[in-house]
Amino acid sequence: MVQEQEKQGSISDDMTLEEAFRQLDKVVERLESREITLEESFKVYQSGMELLKTCNEKIDRVEKKMLQMDEDGELSGF
Repeated sequence: MVQEQEKQGSISDDMTLEEAFRQLDKVVERLESREITLEESFKVYQSGMELLKTCNEKIDRVEKKMLQMDEDGELSGF
């Protein structure tokens, strides 16, 4: 079952934010489960933190692009 959760928590650069958020939801559900061992919970938590880091990086990239847009909606360099 840990391997299944590790797959759910796996991180891909091609993953969309929506997919990452869905995986984070699964991580939370797993952590809330009464059937998880302490050791499993540490592994699942770690995969969730990696997913969260990926989400933050993707959001930061979008924010930077938005800041580069001028009033005509075109991208301009800093």
